[in-house]
Amino acid sequence: MKLTILQENLAKAVTQASRFASIRPQLPILGNILFRATKTKLTISSTNLEISVLIQIGAKIEEEGQISVPSKVISELVNNLPKENINIESEKEQLKIKTSGFSSNVLGMDATDFPKIPGVLTKPFTLPKKEILESLSQIIFATSIDETRPVLTGVLVIFDKKNIILVATDGFRLSQKRILLDVQKESLAAGEIVIPKGILGEVGRSLEEVSEVQLEIQEKEKQVIFGLGDVILTSRLLEGDYPDFEKIIPKSSSITARLDKEDFLRAVKLASIFAREAANIVKLKLSRDSIKVLAESSSSGSQETDVEAKIEGEVKGFEIAFNYHFLEDFLHSVAGEEVKMEFTTTDKAGVFTDTSDPNYLHLIMPVRVQS
Repeated sequence: MKLTILQENLAKAVTQASRFASIRPQLPILGNILFRATKTKLTISSTNLEISVLIQIGAKIEEEGQISVPSKVISELVNNLPKENINIESEKEQLKIKTSGFSSNVLGMDATDFPKIPGVLTKPFTLPKKEILESLSQIIFATSIDETRPVLTGVLVIFDKKNIILVATDGFRLSQKRILLDVQKESLAAGEIVIPKGILGEVGRSLEEVSEVQLEIQEKEKQVIFGLGDVILTSRLLEGDYPDFEKIIPKSSSITARLDKEDFLRAVKLASIFAREAANIVKLKLSRDSIKVLAESSSSGSQETDVEAKIEGEVKGFEIAFNYHFLEDFLHSVAGEEVKMEFTTTDKAGVFTDTSDPNYLHLIMPVRVQS
């Protein structure tokens, strides 16, 4: 393999690929990045056997070939080189790198042992970029970090002819987003899958720089592939039965409150100063035209903030408590200026919505506190 490539292009590719090389691999080659030169392109790829990435970048190829090299070494090396052409050449199991005033030999491994990574989508479905980008910020934060229930660490994706529905829950809160599809273009087969949040986070990071996002589901291989311009991301699907989330979504409410998002967020942030020392609990006390956001700490003191609100329903004596982290996470995901909260009783999930987005729904379970 022998080629010339711009430092900026190579640095960007190896940085992205290094995120998916295994840190403490059982197989040494999984800690490597694969370089493969063919005709006019250099392909950079890596995998941790759960998520794989393949990146194609333009280069002046003099000789085709391939080699795998340690991810950490090549990433740090390339990122510290000057922004100019880099000359790369492989010889047996060494990668020679040269620029003006610099040369290096990086010890590599035989590329034939590197796992096979999909390099093309055969039956892709084009997803609406803007809606996907917006949806990921509304969904991913509600996934679980508890590895004992792996299916909850991913996002449930439900397909039908007109919609894609994304759902995430950690057992204490739930986010649901409905994306309307252009049925005139193409359609996906009805069904549902659970996609690991890791690959969705990477899709979100990559979306800003591409014009469209393509999706392919390979049911036989139990994997999902995303095409993002010159980047192909592949992930195994999570297996297991996702909870029946629809049965916990309240069908009606007795109290509705509308309030300014920024005013509410400011009140929650102020309450969090004291709530941090009191199990993260903040209380919402509803009155006819406002909501008091309260927090109290036995060691630091207490506070309350009045937030103006439009309230419907009987609120006399209604007080409900939440983990302030969950309220903050929801409010940060809201694009509009106003939020709506709906309650039934103090022990049932509160329904939180962005009044500017009818396709976004969020639930938060209240915290039980002693009176």
